[in-house]
Order: sequence, then structure tokens, then C-alpha cells
Amino acid sequence: LIGLNGSGKSTLLKVISGVYKPSAGKVTVNGTIAPLIELGAGFDMDLTARENIYLNGTVLGYTPKYIDSKFDDIVEFSELQEFLDVPLKNYSSGMVARLAFAVATMTKPDEILSVGDFLFQEKCEKRMAELLSGGTTVILVSHSIEQIERMCNKVAWLDHGHLRRLGPTKEVTAEYRKFEKKDAMKADKVEG
Repeated sequence: LIGLNGSGKSTLLKVISGVYKPSAGKVTVNGTIAPLIELGAGFDMDLTARENIYLNGTVLGYTPKYIDSKFDDIVEFSELQEFLDVPLKNYSSGMVARLAFAVATMTKPDEILSVGDFLFQEKCEKRMAELLSGGTTVILVSHSIEQIERMCNKVAWLDHGHLRRLGPTKEVTAEYRKFEKKDAMKADKVEG
């Protein structure tokens, strides 16, 4: 999903994930959704990472036994082995993002957002590519058109809550780049 700030990207994700009800039409989801709309939203900052893995996993509908089977993978992916028993209130936002992404991708989710610093972002992109190769649908929202072009085969361009264009990535992003350039020139004229 691409579009300027305020175009409706986050709202659409919240409708897809069931946080909001659609004001018109309907959304049909086939499968499991693991949303990362607002990182750490399901975490209790007073609990440790270990406790939050189980809490968040349960909120996502997984049994403690299933979480047990994925626990080592979650910890390894997040690279937070040394901080498992530290309350999240002592974590940086990047550390919380790592944990949130690792928990949400413990199974094949239908919706993931890429997060974190550059090296972790690369790691997330690799994980998403693995999920995509296994048939999982990934909905990615990014202001980085380059990232969209690397990761996506189809793009939806939103503009003020409306679908402006849907199609192959290269075609839609090429048109979007022209739009962005025109929009930036308009802003320069207004400021000048």
C-alpha cells in the first residue's frame, strides 16, 4: 500500500485486521492475520520479553504449547537472548519492534509490516520473502518506494481514502513517483 500521509493506509490495515469496522462494503479474510500496525500495542511494558512472548502469542490465538515450540525461534530471530527477563519498559523502541515482529511471524501470518533499524529491516525483508515464497500474503505499507519495488508484485495506491490505482508494482510506482514530484513542486510554489 502506498500513498501520502492521510491517504488511508493505516485505516485500511485496521479494517482488514478487524480493529475498525468498514463504513461501507465488507472485508473477507481467509486465514490468520498477524498485524503489526502499532508495534508493541499488545505488550504489557511491565512484563519481561519472555512473559510478553506468551501474552502476545495467546492474544494472537496460539496455545502455550505451540508458543513453547516456537519460543527459541522467536528469541533467535529477535536477537534479544540477553534481555529475555528484562521488563519491556527498559527496552528501546527498536527492541520492542524486534520482539513484536518475531512474535507475529512465529507462524505464517497474512499481514506483516517491516520495522526496525537498517540491518533488522534487511532481516525482516528476508523473512517476508520466505513467507511469500511459501504462499503467504504480506500487506506492506511503506513510504520507501524502493522497498515496495523490492518486496511487492502488486501495489494499491490510496489517495484520500480512495483507491487511485491498483496494478503491477513497476507501473503503479512509476505513476506514483510522477505524482510525488508534482506534489513536491506544488508545495515549493506555496512556500515560495
